[in-house]
Amino acid sequence: MITLIKNGEVYSPDYLGKQSILVFGDEIVKIDEVDEDKLLDIGLDVTIIDAENAIVTPGLIDPHVHLIGGGGEGGFATRTPEIQLSDIINSGITTVVGLLGTDGTTRHMTSLLAKARGLEEEGLTTYIYSGNYHVPTPFITSSIKDDVILIDKVIGAGEIAISDSRSAQPSLHELAKLVSEARIGGLLSGKAGVTHFHVGPGKEKLSLLHQLIDNYEIPPSKLYATHINRSKELIDDAISLSKKGSFVDITAGDETGELILYFKNNGGDLNQLTLSSDGNGSLPKFNLEGELIGFGIASPKTLYQQVISAVIDYHVPLSEALSFVTSNTAEALNLPKKGQLREHGDADILILDRDTLQIEHAFAKGKQMIMNKETIVKGTFEI
Repeated sequence: MITLIKNGEVYSPDYLGKQSILVFGDEIVKIDEVDEDKLLDIGLDVTIIDAENAIVTPGLIDPHVHLIGGGGEGGFATRTPEIQLSDIINSGITTVVGLLGTDGTTRHMTSLLAKARGLEEEGLTTYIYSGNYHVPTPFITSSIKDDVILIDKVIGAGEIAISDSRSAQPSLHELAKLVSEARIGGLLSGKAGVTHFHVGPGKEKLSLLHQLIDNYEIPPSKLYATHINRSKELIDDAISLSKKGSFVDITAGDETGELILYFKNNGGDLNQLTLSSDGNGSLPKFNLEGELIGFGIASPKTLYQQVISAVIDYHVPLSEALSFVTSNTAEALNLPKKGQLREHGDADILILDRDTLQIEHAFAKGKQMIMNKETIVKGTFEI
């Protein structure tokens, strides 16, 4: 497959101006002027997309998706369903990281791995974390370390719950051992080896992660805390953690644009900030006694919607807003071919209407998934 995208305003996510992008197979081979006539003269079958009046960006990376569903805190009937390919693609997401949540008993790591492999067969790039909320946490082989080393899709541990009534209330030393295992697995396999932490609404906030950095020989970049948007106090703590070199993640919601500005204006390290959807996870609501009082289900579409809202409603520069769902996430997860439009990088590409920022075309690893605003590739069992 050869595709030429011409006349678009390219954000890599940094602004590169008007450029042409040439894609061969699943790789970007050139970003510069491309002689269209010479391509056609060779006699090759080339798909040409004129991106005049459009913006070209990397596909989004979502580092927190419940691929096989989540939830269950309200009983078996409240377990959320598996995600579908089109739910992800329609959200501009071309790379996902799957995980388990509260339930590591009726949901299994092997099922998560199989789902990730299936979505990759359908066109996405997929990875998973090994584990769930609890410590000790489940794994596939004999340990978290071995999962990271031996299983291609496992890039770290997660989501490990802290500061939450649903966590296993792990000790600091237990967390240190888990984080170290994931990190060593990463060192030996060339992967991120990161530990992804679910942060609840508890009073301890991120104190355990600060202590891991301060009291153990653990690189801050191997700690990746999500759901930091629960309160302004938690955001303040996340700002402090980001300054130490850890990555922190906002779960996309109605206040995302406002929280990005708060993080920025209060000295947070923007290079350490990412956004995620929590797609197909449950959204339980608890009272002060820890009792379940209601719940919903998260949509991956919220991620793209909130990036657009941050730009349009809160005037966050487009290149900056994109970095939170592309290059920053790729750095956190050690995915060097993802998160940027660059030569020899993966051809994960979105073409957006310049005025509305809505998706007109989408490519995942060079394969066109959305054409003229219509999803043309769907999952195996989607109607």
